Amino acid sequence: MRTALSIAGSDSSGGAGIQADLKTMTMNGVFAMSAVTALTAQNTTGVRSVMEATPAFLADELDAVFEDIRPDAVKTGMVSSSALIRVIAQKLRQYEAEHIVVDPVMVATSGARLLAEEALQTLKTELLPLAEVVTPNIPEAEILSDRTITNAEEMRDAAKCIHDAYGCAVLLMGGHRVNDANDLLYDGVTFTWFEGRRIDNPNTHGTGCTLSSAIAANLAKGFALPESVRRAKDYISGALAAMLDMGQGSGPMNHAFDLQGEFKKEAR
Repeated sequence: MRTALSIAGSDSSGGAGIQADLKTMTMNGVFAMSAVTALTAQNTTGVRSVMEATPAFLADELDAVFEDIRPDAVKTGMVSSSALIRVIAQKLRQYEAEHIVVDPVMVATSGARLLAEEALQTLKTELLPLAEVVTPNIPEAEILSDRTITNAEEMRDAAKCIHDAYGCAVLLMGGHRVNDANDLLYDGVTFTWFEGRRIDNPNTHGTGCTLSSAIAANLAKGFALPESVRRAKDYISGALAAMLDMGQGSGPMNHAFDLQGEFKKEAR
C-alpha cells in the first residue's frame, strides 16, 4: 500500500487541516500519516486560537515517520512560523522526500491569518524550491507573484511568474470570482486548464487542504502530475456535490461521499 504524509495544522472541527488531509488520503487509497505543526481551536465560523508545535517536536515527528514508514508523497499545509518551515525543509532534504505538494496556506476560509508575515519569505526561499507542485488560490498566488489576478490571462502570467521564481510546477486554483471553478496547471512548459463545474454549495471549508492532499495521494500511487490533478478535481467535486450541511458558518465537505460497504451502515 502506498503512503502519504500530511505536515499541517489540526482543525478541531474536522473540516480542514490534518483531519481533512487524513480523510482525503484514505479515500484516495493510500495509508495516511501526519506531522502536526499546530493545534487550532476552530469551527465553521472562525479560528479562536492557535498553539504551535515546537521546532524540536516537529523534527521528532518527521524523524519518527521517515525512519519507519517512508511516505511516497508529502503534502504541507498550515505552517505559521519561519522556525517550523526551516525544520520541514531541512528534514525533507535530509530524507530526500519525493512528490512534495505545497499548499501555501495563508488565510483560513473564515478570514483568520494563518501565516505570520515574517514566515512568508522563508516559505518562498526554503520550501517552494523543494516542491513538485504548489497549489495557491487566487489571493495566495497574488502574494507569491506580487501581481493582481482578475482574469484567465493574468492567471497564466502569475503561474509562470511563480514557476520561474521557485522552479516548481504551479496549480493555480480558480474561484474567488476569477474564472469560475477552472484551475490552471503550469509545469514550466505546458499550460493545462482543468475545467470544474461550479457547485452551488456554500460549505467550502477545507477545499484547498482536500485538493492538495488528493493530488499527493495520486502522486504517491504513481499517477503523473496532470492525471493526479484531474483525479483530485473529480474527488473534490464529488465531496462538494454531496451537499453536506454542518455548522453555522462555512461548513465542511463530505470527504466520505464515496464510502460504501458494511462499515458505513447505520443502526436500524
